[in-house]
Amino acid sequence: MNVAVVIPTYRSKSKILGVLQSIGSEVHSIYVIDDACPEQSGDYVLSKAQDPRIKVLRNTVNLGVGGATLHGFKAAIHDGANILIKIDSDGQMDCRYIPKFIQLLERSNVDFVKGNRFYFLRGLRNMPWIRLLGNGALSFMTKLSTGYWSIMDPTNGFIGIKAKRLKLLDMDKIDPRYFFETDLLFHLSMSKTPIIELYMPPLYADEKSNLSIMRSLFEFGIKHMERCFRRIFYQYFIREVNPGSLALLAAILFNLSGFVFGIFQWHKSYITGVPVSTGTVMFAALPIILGVQFFIYFLQYDAESLARAHQGVIIDSEV
Repeated sequence: MNVAVVIPTYRSKSKILGVLQSIGSEVHSIYVIDDACPEQSGDYVLSKAQDPRIKVLRNTVNLGVGGATLHGFKAAIHDGANILIKIDSDGQMDCRYIPKFIQLLERSNVDFVKGNRFYFLRGLRNMPWIRLLGNGALSFMTKLSTGYWSIMDPTNGFIGIKAKRLKLLDMDKIDPRYFFETDLLFHLSMSKTPIIELYMPPLYADEKSNLSIMRSLFEFGIKHMERCFRRIFYQYFIREVNPGSLALLAAILFNLSGFVFGIFQWHKSYITGVPVSTGTVMFAALPIILGVQFFIYFLQYDAESLARAHQGVIIDSEV
């Protein structure tokens, strides 16, 4: 297997050399993508690093972490890489896990591997609470938008993917900025890609995130909602019609009829001044109760539909 590591870099000049030096011999090529970095990190790597595996690519304008990563992925695939691993340049990812990523991706039934920092509670004490809270909210939204209900830590940037799987995706439609890791999961879920997670303790030192938690929750929330509706429409009404499709339709119809009838009766009571009878209230509430039950069944069906694609979390005690 030809293994390539892709490292997008932006304002991490002080960390990048240490990251490069920690990459082992199991990697055949290393792509450093200077994403229009004001620190000229690409030139810095070329002047300081002596590793012949390193190739520096430059973006003339800042494309974001996703755009820079996809630039590296395309170059690596063009050069014949079979396995692609993406790590960040800020030193938060332990490169000793790279051999495990490779080992998992060499399995025939796994096409995508991602890091998971949240499997154990220990190790989270060093994670800033605002990041922990934000990641928890984003994890739940990701479950809705991707259908991978068992995954955690969707924003973890330590990922590995087989080149043959990546070629099946329309990479130009994957979000190029901070939503990249989550949007990649969305595109993978549309083809029910088998994935596995690898537990790794979080590493935090003096790094400062460029991502605003509150801004990302609002911005990402809109993107999650759009992708959730798109996935459900495609998966349950275009590609196939299944019991989940029927349950969702029933949930929509029952809830809508109950709300419309209830609002009509409330308006009628408000105009006439005659209180609504108990029977009328129950007649309005019953469709809503049934609609909620159908929706819960749909969520259960949806969670089970990709359960086999997610193959659990691997814990490597040797690292």
